[in-house]
Amino acid sequence: MFERPEGGERAVLVHLEFPDDKQREALAEFRELVEASGAVPVSVVTGSRRVPDPKYFIGSGKAEQIRQLVAHDGKVDLVLFNHALSPAQERNLERLFNCRVLDRTGLILDIFAQRARSHEGKLQVELAQLRHISTRLVRGWTHLERQKGGIGLRGPGETQLETDRRLLGERIKHLRRRLEKVRHQREQGRRSRRRAEVATVSLVGYTNAGKSSLFNRLTRSEVYAADQLFATLDPTLRQLELGSGCSAVLADTVGFIRHLPHDLVAAFRSTLQESRDAQLLLHVVDASDPLRHEKIEQVNLVLKEIGAEQVPQIEVYNKIDLLDNVTPRVERDQRGLVRRVWLSALGGEGLDLVRGAVEERLAGERRRYRLRIPPSQGRLRALLYEWGAVIEEQEDSSGGWVLVAQVDGRQKGLLQRVDGFGRFEPLFHDATVARGTGDGRESPGL
Repeated sequence: MFERPEGGERAVLVHLEFPDDKQREALAEFRELVEASGAVPVSVVTGSRRVPDPKYFIGSGKAEQIRQLVAHDGKVDLVLFNHALSPAQERNLERLFNCRVLDRTGLILDIFAQRARSHEGKLQVELAQLRHISTRLVRGWTHLERQKGGIGLRGPGETQLETDRRLLGERIKHLRRRLEKVRHQREQGRRSRRRAEVATVSLVGYTNAGKSSLFNRLTRSEVYAADQLFATLDPTLRQLELGSGCSAVLADTVGFIRHLPHDLVAAFRSTLQESRDAQLLLHVVDASDPLRHEKIEQVNLVLKEIGAEQVPQIEVYNKIDLLDNVTPRVERDQRGLVRRVWLSALGGEGLDLVRGAVEERLAGERRRYRLRIPPSQGRLRALLYEWGAVIEEQEDSSGGWVLVAQVDGRQKGLLQRVDGFGRFEPLFHDATVARGTGDGRESPGL
């Protein structure tokens, strides 16, 4: 019986077309995944079916075609499927091809295992891999007996399988405990930011849309970025400087992909929680991708799965340097709110627009107030000027100041917690500041 080799990179790719959208995958994206994993494609087998074959997924005729292709080549190490296979289908195909078979989920898990760098990332990937392997454990001991039944009928294979299941279960419990500690640490950081009323902005988007490149540009960081799928996995938090002396925390998260394995979503849930708890999402889109609208839908599906579908969102159309006659601009919805920003993270064009858009959306209902500041709180007056919030100022008879200032809810909360501050008098006739044409076009002022 076939024994799984330790490694191998020469691969036959298998891609089928299905009428059902839930089973349909993109061949071009599959090629990118294979390249990202380090495998070398030697042949691509395509076909179409209405429904998967229960035994081989691809049907007996196509399976025999691939078997002959593998046997004729003599150096094929594995067969990669651009689809999710059941454990029985993988086992049947490996027996037929006499080489390793890996489905789309296993391929993505392998890429994640290669790219994880942080302690948390490695734990998350290992947990997802063990969950996946536990459903396919039966394949590893085909050279031993597997009799089941009563006393005296258990072969050495069954004993080994039981041992493996127990060891896997213990390891999974151990990883969950360690990840729970990491989750508590992250939650403490989030609570600290909430107490300080520091806004969090999370970058989300399809893999290879340019999130890390934009992150580096906006925060002047050096997070690894490359033109490949899942170039970075580990979440990174940096300070994002905005105008008027304000700042926020920008979070770079793992990229999404069509049919992201559920084991990965579950393992990375604490990481993805940065997006769920954020005050604003920057949904980075590859503007040059002809399938960008489909990928936007896929990202929104994952956001819904992790409970982040209600977080306000700005679409950032990146890579406009790959398009003709497209310049950096801002698009607004009918309410005048920023809906899209077009820019190039690589060239740096449009970065000021996205900073301005983030500041505007985080400000929420920025309102004007008449503020009375006593003489003892001159540092607060200086802080308002640092924020660029002061519109008018007069001195009062006590030596203090009466200012008209425009502040958001976060800034107002910071001021109100200072003893002896004074008081706020809202000027309701000048409430939310909204700019834009209101018809979806970019604002002439931006």
